[in-house]
Amino acid sequence: MDEQMQPAESSRSGVEAQSVAAETAKGSSPAVGIVGLGLIGGSFARAYATAGWRVRAWDTDADTLAIARIDVLDGLLRTAEDLAQCDLVVLAAYPDACLQWLRSHAEILGRLAHEGKAPIVIDAAGVKERVCVEAFDLAAEHGFSFCGAHPMAGTEFSGFAHARADLFRGAPMVLTPPPTNDIDRLDLLDRIHELLEPCGFGSYSVTTPQAPDRVIAFTSQLAHVVSNAYVKSPTAREHHGFSAGSYRDLTRVAHLNPHMWSELMMDDADALGFEIETLIDNLAAVRQALASGDRDGLERLLAEGDRIKRALDDAPRRA
Repeated sequence: MDEQMQPAESSRSGVEAQSVAAETAKGSSPAVGIVGLGLIGGSFARAYATAGWRVRAWDTDADTLAIARIDVLDGLLRTAEDLAQCDLVVLAAYPDACLQWLRSHAEILGRLAHEGKAPIVIDAAGVKERVCVEAFDLAAEHGFSFCGAHPMAGTEFSGFAHARADLFRGAPMVLTPPPTNDIDRLDLLDRIHELLEPCGFGSYSVTTPQAPDRVIAFTSQLAHVVSNAYVKSPTAREHHGFSAGSYRDLTRVAHLNPHMWSELMMDDADALGFEIETLIDNLAAVRQALASGDRDGLERLLAEGDRIKRALDDAPRRA
């Protein structure tokens, strides 16, 4: 960074005190700070800009910042004064980068909380336990408000060039608040709901940091592993003229950001490893039926998967 925020003496303050004082300090025009302007961070920035919020941001790539400043950003997020202008800060970087930012700004956020000027901080990293465990400790130590968050939205593309203001419209948002008493937790969640309103999330769920990592290993990470492995078949080079919807569906997320996904998968290695072993067992059963000429057994295996998928499709969705 060109300018480093100077650490200051830390202190503690509650969400309610922060938000009341912040309304006076920040004025009537709300502002958001975004750390990381990739697909997710850029989409947050575009959503808030479209809603008329002032948007400040920081990214390690100077070209990305320059492009974003053309029609999205009102300024950069570099100094304590920049942070004090924000009602919300969204950490939309890789898990390691989110934690590095929090470590280097925890004292500043604590000082601003004491002055009633601190933004609420959330992260949008693809794993929750690793980020939240340390982030909760930093927030408790320095007295600012942090909540884990995982927007369940995205595309196979990455980078600010693919960011969209409507990416989160109707999408689920998972929130993982810190361990605290019920009143403080509800105050924090109510405030976050208000602050996230410009994004247009379709639903919210609240859980522990451990729960989404286990499920996302199946719903997201495993899908990328399977798709990426599938296109490594030598037959993939011959697919033109022989492929349609099935091929497109299964290969869509083979196009990925290897640096990002390797970090997310390593952070969720136990859960993802379990899902891969389960998949290998199911594939082995199909292979065994083929090798032994067991058509009836193969039909039973296929029917079982069809039955499970139909039951999942018919099951009521969680609110």
